[in-house]
Amino acid sequence: MNFQEAKQKLMQYSQEHVLKYYDTLNESEQQDLLRQIAETDFSVLHHIHSSSETDSRRGEITPIRALQIPEIEEHREEFQQTGISAIKDGKVAAVLLAGGMGTRLGSDHPKGMYDIGLTKPVYIFERIISNLSDVVRLTNTWIHLFIMTSDKNHADTTSFFHDHDFFGYRADYIHFFQQDMAPAATYNGKVYMEDKHKIATSPNGNGGWFSSLQNAGLLEFIHKNGIQWLNVFAVDNVLQRIADPCFVGATIARNCSVGSKVVRKNDPDEKVGVMCLKDGHPSIVEYYEQTPQLRDTKDENGEPAYNFGVILNYLFNISALEAICEQEMPLHIVEKKIPFIDDDAVPVDPLEPNGYKFETLILDMIELMDTCLPYEVVRDREFAPIKNKTGVDSVESARILLQQNGVTL
Repeated sequence: MNFQEAKQKLMQYSQEHVLKYYDTLNESEQQDLLRQIAETDFSVLHHIHSSSETDSRRGEITPIRALQIPEIEEHREEFQQTGISAIKDGKVAAVLLAGGMGTRLGSDHPKGMYDIGLTKPVYIFERIISNLSDVVRLTNTWIHLFIMTSDKNHADTTSFFHDHDFFGYRADYIHFFQQDMAPAATYNGKVYMEDKHKIATSPNGNGGWFSSLQNAGLLEFIHKNGIQWLNVFAVDNVLQRIADPCFVGATIARNCSVGSKVVRKNDPDEKVGVMCLKDGHPSIVEYYEQTPQLRDTKDENGEPAYNFGVILNYLFNISALEAICEQEMPLHIVEKKIPFIDDDAVPVDPLEPNGYKFETLILDMIELMDTCLPYEVVRDREFAPIKNKTGVDSVESARILLQQNGVTL
């Protein structure tokens, strides 16, 4: 994109101020700014004052039936063989959402680079590759892994994998792509500038993974290789099973468009989203939306009806994904503190929210599907999230669970 093309694009959205300092920039900075203008979706700004914003919409919430552990064990051989066949046929791939930084862990590096070892280095990325490698050995089949990075951590992440020889995984089966970014704006819809040559942006939410994959040109590769299912998962759970044949097979056998691994809540007030139906469609109620009435509702067996928390491990059918992504994904507008430069180009780090960021969420992708299989897993074997350095869902708690499962740290 050249200067005139950038100016024309900005004029469409009344954002000409983005080029205010263009003539003062060096050539490299000018190119960076033009590239960012080309890649930025300014259309999200129209949603600020739009009545179609859907965050506040609340449909009728009813329970959804989960496939629980006893039933899984009863059909395990059938599910396992169906899943193994799909993997051997090259129909299953995985997508790692790894755009986050290790800030809450006290690290300035990508979260996946964090070392959780005690007697030797053991990195979060290493544990994930090890878990996926278990299935490679079981099926004698390499599985394509797509790793979504962010603008802030892409270079560090790719270098880290190369430096560690991809932790023994086949390099030609690992594909990196960057998450699309959305502009951050004032309450009046003017995008903030982070620097004279840089628009303030943020990742477009965990629901942006498929459009980012598509925009990176990888959907053509997926179709060419006959991949039909994508197992999408987050970087912070070091125990999760990836491309789990039994999970894959159960989702296929039950003819569902998406499968969702879930764990039984360990406390009614645990801060996890729970699976449900909303207006008859599969959905997720976030923990802050769970009313006392929902927490107290019982099923036919006297058990809590909304008792299965999601762990951000989903198996999506690609045809179903493409169908829903032809629609416009719900856009969530979130108030945030956004660092920016003022009219005199002086950096400002606000103490209070000063504008909006724009996100799409993976839970909305679930809600647009016709069918979803909540698939229960044993918490202590598949759920060791690392969100904090100490305490609940921390490096400490994950180390204990890993050691209980025979992992040497």
